Amino acid sequence: MVKKVLKFGGTSVGTAERIQHVANIIKKELSNGNKVIAVVSAMAGKTNELIKLSNEISEEFNKRELDVLLSSGEQITCALLSGALMKVKVKAKSWLNWQIPILTEGEHSNARVINIHIEKINKYLNEEGVAIIPGFQGISKNGDITTIGRGGSDATAVAVAKIFNADSCEIYTDVDGVFSTDPNKIPVAKKIDKISYDEMLELSSLGAKVIQASAVQTAMMYDIPLEIKSTFTERKGTKIFSQENIDYTKSVTGVAYSKDDAKITVIDVEDKPGIAANIFEPLSKAQINVDMVIQNISSDQKTTDITFTVKRDDVSKTKEILKNNKRINYKELIVNDKVSKVSIVGAGMVSTPGVTYRMFRALSDEDINILAISTSEIKLSVILDEEKTLKAIKKLHTIFDLD
Repeated sequence: MVKKVLKFGGTSVGTAERIQHVANIIKKELSNGNKVIAVVSAMAGKTNELIKLSNEISEEFNKRELDVLLSSGEQITCALLSGALMKVKVKAKSWLNWQIPILTEGEHSNARVINIHIEKINKYLNEEGVAIIPGFQGISKNGDITTIGRGGSDATAVAVAKIFNADSCEIYTDVDGVFSTDPNKIPVAKKIDKISYDEMLELSSLGAKVIQASAVQTAMMYDIPLEIKSTFTERKGTKIFSQENIDYTKSVTGVAYSKDDAKITVIDVEDKPGIAANIFEPLSKAQINVDMVIQNISSDQKTTDITFTVKRDDVSKTKEILKNNKRINYKELIVNDKVSKVSIVGAGMVSTPGVTYRMFRALSDEDINILAISTSEIKLSVILDEEKTLKAIKKLHTIFDLD
């Protein structure tokens, strides 16, 4: 008998009708002899609605109470899905995070799952029942409800698959799987049948929104097979597993983009050892993630310019920290939040020479200026003007034979 974790996202459970459809999917799995643990998100739009309500009370709403508020979205879905399963004569039971419990550590709104007690759930599964678990949340050692960040239901599902030693983890969403780029922007984008953990981790980190990056990271660490598939069709999805199971015929697997970044340049900062550390240390302490970093060669050996990127939501905080940083002196701070990050990803890049040249030449041919560059073994990312994003991904998708 196969034990499966099925995770259903917000669009999959967005209405009562869709929740009933999900119940039928689960019933079919049971008829195939499988044991099922369902992990659910809040109904589409519910979390944003709750955030809006909290902002109407206060824009500085207490983080502990915000976690209590936001966790209610998944709890609603749990109860509705349990009721939908009972309607089709399936034994089902929903659990809240503290009833299992799902144990977490870390800050409110950004906790992580460290353990899940399995006794109650396993007992119920052995009684031929479907266990329904809320994603996105847990309980701290102090007994407080915590949430694990937007998209955290994916991370919950993979953690459940690991701790319950499930045979697979299937992520149900509103698309057929992972595509070579955003099919809403590039209609000729193709579904990828198989992709490695490494590639999926890069794509998720770079803007592909089908699965949370931390969920892929956990799956890769414990070799948990993943499949991303549509709730609304019966087509095969995208399977995600280790790289040795994939035969690469192309250097590039996908093109990703993100419009969440901003470029910050510190002009005429002192050019001496330790200055970069002095700039980035307080940003790190403030939990601001710095991505690309470029330091210009100093012409006078006294001053230089340092450019880096952060998330747009962190721009105001970053500016404030730099202005109050007494350990650095600089002439000017330039912020450009009208940029995007465009990336190519592919394990085949490791053994294929000329990929960097082809990307840069393709962008040059479209008169697209590169503002910053970042590379890894299987990824090449550039920062460019936001208005050139669509032209860039379209050209790269074509030049690397992904159309």
